[in-house]
Amino acid sequence: MKNIFKTSLFVMLVGIFFSCKKDENQVLFEGGTAPVLSASSSNIPLSFANKDLTAVTLRWTNPDYKFNTGVNSQDVNYLIEIDTLGANFTNPKKQSFTVSKELSRTFTQNEFNDFLLNQLQLKASVPHKLEVRVTSMLASNTVPLVSNKLSFTVTPYPIPPKVDPPASGRLFLVGGASPGGWSNPVPEPAQEFTKLSSTLFELKVVLNANESYLFLPVNGSWSAKYGFAGANNANNVNGDDFRAEGGDMKAPAASGNYKIEVDFQRGKFTLTKL
Repeated sequence: MKNIFKTSLFVMLVGIFFSCKKDENQVLFEGGTAPVLSASSSNIPLSFANKDLTAVTLRWTNPDYKFNTGVNSQDVNYLIEIDTLGANFTNPKKQSFTVSKELSRTFTQNEFNDFLLNQLQLKASVPHKLEVRVTSMLASNTVPLVSNKLSFTVTPYPIPPKVDPPASGRLFLVGGASPGGWSNPVPEPAQEFTKLSSTLFELKVVLNANESYLFLPVNGSWSAKYGFAGANNANNVNGDDFRAEGGDMKAPAASGNYKIEVDFQRGKFTLTKL
């Protein structure tokens, strides 16, 4: 019994010793400084004639993450967010960029203009107020530090549509997902899109789940079509990129009434369950 007691005491003391050593070796975060964001100019010029020139260069200071073992040795990632003024970076359409290690990011006028029109979906030739900020993060997006905000007024310029609109000025839905199936010509007007503008078409229709479909510029003809920009039926069923002569598009997993929007300006289609 005495030997058992001595053995138990020894094990307990060894455990306490290694526990203390473990605590002594624990790496602890001691703090950092939120990056300070600045821009090469308070004005962001945008014009088609100068589309390849610089729009703006964003720079920020090092957050100087520190640990009890010394200055951080991990790579720091930075998230640039661009949103409309007043949305407080909660807009689902906001534009985000990830930068690894570097303390600056330069945008061309064409690049900046593109995400104003196609990501934020702002109107061309109209001034818009924007806010920009940067957030620094360590591995696995830990210890985020948020910078100050910068405000800009920008006027995006109109650009050619990403996908050429149908010369016919009309658009039709065909495929197993549609009420008329793959028969061509398709029923009119039930499967003809409404033309909202020169680049935007809309159709409200009942779709069959998990079936395929395409867009046709001429009813009764297979000589031209619009489909997914990638492989057949590999699209996001709620909306994705499309192109001329693209692949079959897959319908959502639930049958029902949907609104389909086809935006040739942005080269994107979207589906909304009604």
